[in-house]
Amino acid sequence: MDGNEQPLTAWVYGQEHSAGSARGPRPGRSYVELTGGPLDGLLLDVTGWTREEIDTGVCLQTERGQFGPGGRAMYDPRPGHLGHYDWSGDTP
Repeated sequence: MDGNEQPLTAWVYGQEHSAGSARGPRPGRSYVELTGGPLDGLLLDVTGWTREEIDTGVCLQTERGQFGPGGRAMYDPRPGHLGHYDWSGDTP
């Protein structure tokens, strides 16, 4: 970094990203990283989720997937790697 660059901060799925608002993870929260697919690189806030909920995976609404607006991207926990969900496909 040359002193003028800001460190990259991951975006959080579902978090407002308006001008002037803080982006990225917040202290005291728990996140998993989404890997692959249309939401690659985003973080998902799982604060307050039970272990069972975290181990189940998610189906997240996104306009960026194969089915466009209203479609969903499916992510499953990566075996042996807490903190990562891997893309498993899109669904309408």
